[in-house]
Amino acid sequence: MNFNSFKEMIETAAKEAKRVLIFSHVNPDGDTLGTMCAMYSALKDNFNLEADMVYNGIIPEIYKFLPYIELAKKPSQLGETVYDIAIAVDIAAKDRMGDSLPYFEKAKHTVNFDHHKTNTNFAATNFVQAEGACAGEVLLEFLESSGLKISKDTAYGLYTALLTDTGGFRYENTKAETLKKASRLIEYGAEPAKISRYCYESKPRNMVLLHANCMINAKFYDDNKIAGVCITNKDMEKFNAKNDYTEGIVEELRRIDTTQVSFVLKEVDENTTKASLRSKNSDVSIVAQAFGGGGHTFAAGCTIRKPLQIANDKILEEIRKVMK
Repeated sequence: MNFNSFKEMIETAAKEAKRVLIFSHVNPDGDTLGTMCAMYSALKDNFNLEADMVYNGIIPEIYKFLPYIELAKKPSQLGETVYDIAIAVDIAAKDRMGDSLPYFEKAKHTVNFDHHKTNTNFAATNFVQAEGACAGEVLLEFLESSGLKISKDTAYGLYTALLTDTGGFRYENTKAETLKKASRLIEYGAEPAKISRYCYESKPRNMVLLHANCMINAKFYDDNKIAGVCITNKDMEKFNAKNDYTEGIVEELRRIDTTQVSFVLKEVDENTTKASLRSKNSDVSIVAQAFGGGGHTFAAGCTIRKPLQIANDKILEEIRKVMK
């Protein structure tokens, strides 16, 4: 992958004091936030360029340890600024930018760092590695191939991206090269024990209670091969749960020995449902695409414009079509 054009673009931006904005996707996870912060850190360290960062929704508590995360802004805080360079990280399609999309579309130059096989190559310059474990890997390749500095702060963000998008190096996207990259990031300063504690051992009490409630109320279909749960707004209120508290439930369902496909449906409003899908051996990105979403073979998501219970029936129909 040839990153020369991007490096030259950033060098020019630094010389001419141009404005750069780094985008994360809606309902941000460890990859998009870790890569966003790593990009900010790398631009600052190597080009003395201080970019802006933007996020939609809520930054999960477990990721607030990331270097520079406190500098990230909501779209409403960006004002009327028109940016020279817009960099999207871990974003498969433009609609995943939420309310920050207008800033991307108004930018003079647009860049896309991603690893989703469903990526639409929506930017003027696209660096997409569908075989990569996370978007952070693409940024790491840029930095190493360009001979640029990777500081401890940058390594923290990239390691977080790699760790969380491989499920702690347990998912099928964990390859030999993945672990080699993780090893190099440790050499650059990432501290795996600390980062793992932040990501996996710092859950608020009410988040754990919500997860327990979901496990109790999960339903199983087709000889227990499909596991799913519906989360209502009343459930969220009962546990005083923040939106990010649902993170990880779909993985817990996938861990059940009989489960081949798991899903979590979360009520947004009476006519809108958010879906998260995981699989051990079936392509759930096809399921997500049926509702206008996307993702990876074994991890995908979408929004279904139907009430919760109808969405449950619809997603089961699509899952059964792809079951092996």
